[in-house]
Amino acid sequence: MHSQARLLRFKAQDLEDFCRDVFISCGLNQEQATQSAEVMVAADVRGIPSHGIGRLWRYVNGLKSGLMLVDAKPEIVADTPGSLVIDAHGGMGFPVSVDTMNRIIEKAASNGSAFGCVRDSNHFGIAGFYAMQALEHDMIGIAATNTAALGLPTFGRQVMYGTNPLAFAAPAGEEKAFVLDMSTTVVTRGKIEVYDRLNKPLPEGWAAGSDGRPTTDAHAMIDNLLHRRGGGIFPLGGEGEQFGGYKGYGLAVMVDILCSVLCGASFGPQVSDTATSSARVSHFFGAIKIGAFRDPAEFRKDMDKMLRDLRLSPPAVDAERVYFAGQKEFEHEAAVKRLGVPLFAETVASLEKISREIAVPMPRALEK
Repeated sequence: MHSQARLLRFKAQDLEDFCRDVFISCGLNQEQATQSAEVMVAADVRGIPSHGIGRLWRYVNGLKSGLMLVDAKPEIVADTPGSLVIDAHGGMGFPVSVDTMNRIIEKAASNGSAFGCVRDSNHFGIAGFYAMQALEHDMIGIAATNTAALGLPTFGRQVMYGTNPLAFAAPAGEEKAFVLDMSTTVVTRGKIEVYDRLNKPLPEGWAAGSDGRPTTDAHAMIDNLLHRRGGGIFPLGGEGEQFGGYKGYGLAVMVDILCSVLCGASFGPQVSDTATSSARVSHFFGAIKIGAFRDPAEFRKDMDKMLRDLRLSPPAVDAERVYFAGQKEFEHEAAVKRLGVPLFAETVASLEKISREIAVPMPRALEK
């Protein structure tokens, strides 16, 4: 098997401590560094390595180069009982997003629901982290972000919008929460980067080359994106209309409207990555108070029935079981608590390089 099989495991807390110390060495304060480390490692804990600690080098490069501003002061641009707009002024995406979602939850507690935007921010990791902040408050959480233009419109060959992920989290009782966390493209850039790091061909139907036709060359596809030669990631549903690619295309544009047009931020092809860091992006957050509609305990009871019915529904021939959104991630999290966080050897090598350059001790891998 390829290097994909070479995994080392680490304690989640050790990885958080390492990321925190790296961020502090790059100039973030203790609270910002702690929040950033928590969100980043949460991606690996939930089995989403495309958005996890493997991307640490991008944040380090961004902070060191000034593309991500260490001393940025978030500014309140608009503030009503049910809405909020924050200008992050180029600061780190993690802490401003955690804080903004907390403010949205506070507003929803008083008003039944609330929504907010953060503009001129940076990559905020997994959208599901912020949607899940609402769960312990008997609320439904929503989070979305635009990204650098990486997605192709249906029938197009030049990127016109980002992978534009969207997350929705609803609490249950005995069942795990329903947590939908999805890109509106077939995959995220992070997954393409994972294949590039492992020198593996992309699965058919993920991405297109400069001519707009399907490609499996991850490295060339990323290089084409960087230099805007054409090509990109297909919308959710894939190429053309046969499998509903136009629906993913529409969802991606919807996310751009919520995250960017709504608060006067950059959108579409105006948003682009550099070779060393991620683009300035904008986010959207929402919280809906279940108690404004019905008794939260009764809601959780009905959620249990819905999710249990889905989980216990008959699997297809040759399939073992049926899942609902978020279930696999919760199961991965439970395994991580027993076994540790699995990291590719290539990811560990990139962390070791950061450790040497910044003089922050590398955590020890767990014994096999």
